[in-house]
Amino acid sequence: MYCHMREKRAATTHRHTSAGKAVTDLIRAAFRLNGRLLSSGDQLTRDLGLSSARWQVMGAIGIAGTPPPVAQIARNMGLTRQSVQRIADALAAEGLVEFITNPNHQRAKLVTLTPRGRGVLDEITRRQIGWANTLAKGLSAAELAAAVHLMETVRKRLEHARSR
Repeated sequence: MYCHMREKRAATTHRHTSAGKAVTDLIRAAFRLNGRLLSSGDQLTRDLGLSSARWQVMGAIGIAGTPPPVAQIARNMGLTRQSVQRIADALAAEGLVEFITNPNHQRAKLVTLTPRGRGVLDEITRRQIGWANTLAKGLSAAELAAAVHLMETVRKRLEHARSR
């Protein structure tokens, strides 16, 4: 009984601030949104034989400007190098990406889209534009920019806290 009372007292003395509760609500909403985005992304790319995860990696390669190493893709996406390596290996086996020599690092190959991979990513991008435009109906660009700013601020704080 004493133990139960101590647990109850601890639960009541540790309360969120109003901002802390709002951040908790934001995190829960982000988790739910992530699940819906992954599911919708899978539907968008299913007939192309891709998943959201593969699309994300291909997209990261496509927007990089120059072919990145797997570790850079992982850092930019907030994923582990091992998970991105598995996806990159699968994409390479399907002829969508290829590994090329990295002049700055003997063992860390660079990843680039093949012509076939570029075509697939172009098709996904075409579909994504229509999908995003539909999702954006009734929302202002300013509202969306504020949401992006808020999420980026929270992400940066998490990264800063992790690096300490």
